Amino acid sequence: MKVLVLFGLVAFALAEVTRFEGEKVLRLKPVLDEHVTLIRELADSIELDFWSPDSAELVTIDIDVDIHVPAAFLELASTRLQQSDMEVEVLIEDLQSSIDAQTGPTPRTHSYTKYNSWPRVQSWIDAISTSNSQLISKQSIGSTYEGRPMTLLKLGKKSSTTKPAIFLDCGIHAREWISPAFCQWFVKEALSTYGSDSQMTSLLDQMDVYVLPVFNIDGYDYTHKSNRMWRKTRSRNSGTSCLGTDPNRNWNAGWCTTGASKNPCSDTYCGSRFESEIEVKNVADFIRRNKSNIKAYLTIHSYSQLVLFPYSYTYQLAAHHSELLKVAQGAASALRSLYGTRYTSGPGAATIYPAAGGSDDWAYDLGVKYSFTFELRDTGRYGFLLPESQIKPTCMETMLAVKYIAAYVQKNLY
Repeated sequence: MKVLVLFGLVAFALAEVTRFEGEKVLRLKPVLDEHVTLIRELADSIELDFWSPDSAELVTIDIDVDIHVPAAFLELASTRLQQSDMEVEVLIEDLQSSIDAQTGPTPRTHSYTKYNSWPRVQSWIDAISTSNSQLISKQSIGSTYEGRPMTLLKLGKKSSTTKPAIFLDCGIHAREWISPAFCQWFVKEALSTYGSDSQMTSLLDQMDVYVLPVFNIDGYDYTHKSNRMWRKTRSRNSGTSCLGTDPNRNWNAGWCTTGASKNPCSDTYCGSRFESEIEVKNVADFIRRNKSNIKAYLTIHSYSQLVLFPYSYTYQLAAHHSELLKVAQGAASALRSLYGTRYTSGPGAATIYPAAGGSDDWAYDLGVKYSFTFELRDTGRYGFLLPESQIKPTCMETMLAVKYIAAYVQKNLY
C-alpha cells in the first residue's frame, strides 16, 4: 500500500512539470501594417508566448518579434504566417530539447558557472554572508508571497558612518536565469578581488553595494521545479485562476499606462494596483528608506544585449539624458572590450519599446539619478535558454560594465 501511495505521489509530481516537446521559437520580421495586425490577431486567437518584445501590444513594423508557439497551434500559426509572406526564421526547433541542453549535470554544490536552484542559492547566501565580516553582511527585507525570505547582501568595508550606496538586483523575471547568475558572480568577484583590484578596493572602501541575488524568488523556484518558461510572480489574482503579476510592470512609474496589460492571464499583467506584489513593495520600501544614500540603481535582465535608462513609460527624455547616455555608452564600450560583444544603449521607450511600471523609471523618479537596466546575452539564438558555457564570459564582460558605472558614480556623487 505504501509503495502504491508513494508511486502515486511521484506520478503526481512528474505530471506537474510542464513539457515543451515539438514547440518552436520563431523570429518574425514584420515590415507591413498587415504583418503587425496578423501577429496581434494570432495572439488573440491562440496561446503565444512573447519572448521579445514582451507582448503583442508592443509589436511594431521593422522590429523583430520572437515568439514561442505551443505544438498544438504550430500548424495554424505556420499556415497563417506563410499566407502573409512575412519573413519567418526558426530560432529554436524543439524547445524541450533546448531546455534539456541548457544545463549540464547538476553539481553537488553551488557553482558560479551553473544555474543554481533557489535552495542552493539560499545556502550560498547564508555561507557567503559570514565569509568576511569586514566586507559582507546580510539582512532580510521581508518575505515573498509564498513565504520565502528576501535576503539582501551588503558589500562594503565596515564603517561607523553611512556610506553612499549602489543597489543591484537580479531575477525580476523568473525565466531569465543568466540574471541571478550574474549577481552571484558579482558578489564572488567583489570579495575575491578586494585588496588586489584597486578599483574594487576603492569602491568598497568608499561605497556600499546592496545586492538582491534573486528578486522574484517564487517564480525562479517555479522555473526550476515546474515550468521553465514562467515569467511572473506566483501570487493569486482575485476572480481568475491565472496566477502572478509581472513584477517589472508593478512599480509606480506611469503604472499600467503603456506596454502593460490589465489582464491577469497576460505575462505583462501590471497587477491590481502598483506595488500589489509583496516582492516589489519590499524592495521599494527598502529603497525609499535609504534613498538619501542610494546613488545608483542597477537591475539585470535578459535578453537582447542592451544598456537602458529612463524613460520607458514615456518618450520624454530624462532630465539627465545626456549624462545617462554617456555613462551607458561607456559601460557598453567597457563590456565590448573583452569579447567584442555589442550592446546598444539608450532610453527604454525609444531604444526598444514603451513599457510602464518598470523599476528603473521608478528609482529615477524617486531621485536615484544613475538608474540602469541591463539586458544580458544573447540576441535570440538561445534567448532565455543561454547555455551554462556562456555564464562565465557573460558575467566577466558584464562585470566590466558594472564596474565602469560604479566608478563613474563614485566620482560623481550628488
